[in-house]
Amino acid sequence: MSLIPLLTRVSINSGCTDAPKCEAILAEAAANHSSLVDAVFDAGLVDEESFARSLAKEAGLEFVAKSELDLTTALHRRFPAKVALKHCLLPARIDDDEICLMSYDPFDLEARQAVGREISLPVTWVVSTRFRIMEGLRQGYGVGAEQFDELIEGRDPNARDDDEQEVTQLDEEEEEASVMNFVNQIFREALRERATDIHIEPLEKNLRIRYRVDGALQEVAVPPDIRALQASLVSRLKIMAQLDIAERRLPQDGRINLELDGSPVDVRVATIPSVNGESVALRLLTRQNFDIAMLGLDAPTRATIEGLLKQPNGIILVTGPTGSGKSTTLYTFLKQLNTKDTRIVTVEDPVENRLDGVIQIAMKPEIGLTFATGLRAILRGDPNIIMVGEMRDLETTEIAIRGALTGHLVFSTLHTNDAVSGITRLLDMGIEPFLIASSVRGFLAQRLVRRLCADCKRPATLDNQELDEIGFPESMRAGVHEAVGCRSCRDTGYKGRMAILEICLITPTMSELITSHASYAVLKKAALDGGMTTLQDYGWSKVASGETTIEEVMSNVEH
Repeated sequence: MSLIPLLTRVSINSGCTDAPKCEAILAEAAANHSSLVDAVFDAGLVDEESFARSLAKEAGLEFVAKSELDLTTALHRRFPAKVALKHCLLPARIDDDEICLMSYDPFDLEARQAVGREISLPVTWVVSTRFRIMEGLRQGYGVGAEQFDELIEGRDPNARDDDEQEVTQLDEEEEEASVMNFVNQIFREALRERATDIHIEPLEKNLRIRYRVDGALQEVAVPPDIRALQASLVSRLKIMAQLDIAERRLPQDGRINLELDGSPVDVRVATIPSVNGESVALRLLTRQNFDIAMLGLDAPTRATIEGLLKQPNGIILVTGPTGSGKSTTLYTFLKQLNTKDTRIVTVEDPVENRLDGVIQIAMKPEIGLTFATGLRAILRGDPNIIMVGEMRDLETTEIAIRGALTGHLVFSTLHTNDAVSGITRLLDMGIEPFLIASSVRGFLAQRLVRRLCADCKRPATLDNQELDEIGFPESMRAGVHEAVGCRSCRDTGYKGRMAILEICLITPTMSELITSHASYAVLKKAALDGGMTTLQDYGWSKVASGETTIEEVMSNVEH
């Protein structure tokens, strides 16, 4: 019997208003021999929970919202991961006499046959939502669990926890393929979660995997006994990054070029030896468009930046702590300026993202290619625009200033807490005040704050006394929202990040103060009198527009 009429009826009962479209999608899925239920969900035609409840009623089955099991205790030994993950089946209850399985597609005969082959207990089937089942599988089995089961089955459980463990069922090639699949699954999961970093960290009795999402670390559920594969996992990553797998006493750096599901991903790899084994940090560098709109700038700030980018020469410095998005901002500026009649050359440590049409030089101090030597070579190569990854020392800074004074537009970064501190930092490095005044066009201090999830944010309940204490303007309080948490944002309340900026322009007034050796306090007052918006005030404006929260600004901006 065809399921198309039944699933069309269920879709209509669940809120679908376009029956012909639903039938066409189901017919296409049937012709391609793919899941009909997945096709309905992927098309976004229905609410998953409404559909699952209606489908359970049609199939004469119980609807279950969530598993009764404690999913913090791994399920591998109670129900095989290879069946659960392949067919999206989550145990709801397990006892000595029966197992109750949650499925979002009760008509999946292949899943029922697989369960019949693997499970000797009677099985009771119930219906749940795809989202809840997938969340439960991730929590209960951990990332890469299916490949992990294949690997762990082929190892001697009494073997030592090192490279000398013997493989009893899998030959070397099969194990290598399974480890590779396991690593790829970790990358896929990280990209699905919008992670920027993956940290693989050996603990005393386990191996911890954490993703950094929107600047915050989140621990990932992992299969039990994953520590047994620590050496294989680290060795696979080192091979992919072309590192020395025999060297475990010293830190190493490398790069992996991946293509996952048709999308290119560059990965920076850093290994660190620890008392429990090697820790691996992976920075995921997806190919971004670097559109200036993604910075989330307000109209006046964007106009100020576009004015700076139109300067024919001079230095523009982006300041801030590590991880504040300075490099991304500079790449965005270069993308704006990258035209066919402009030659752009960069020297970076390392090259984080590849920009088409830009000549990018990776620093290699071990062979004498430093920022200073690279910058000298660039200036001999007739560039229009130069980017130096960081102003680290006096020599590099002096060469960059010479380049700006001879007609080049130069971009770079500094590690300072605010924009005006960029001036004092250059003075502390030994740069003459008149050179700063004549070459620098502006300092941009930057922080990243998390964006409120648009699907679940709600107006905040405010304590006016607390807001008075932190200096939040009374005129801005009407638009304040707070984080809630929903399926779309993985219950964090936030989704994505945006920049908050403080821009100090080197005006004639500022130039006079710099050359007269004015103090930081005098320079800061002059910048504010000239119209500079502080990081905090810029952050408050984003809070007032409902884009972020007071807590995010408070935790990222010094007061």
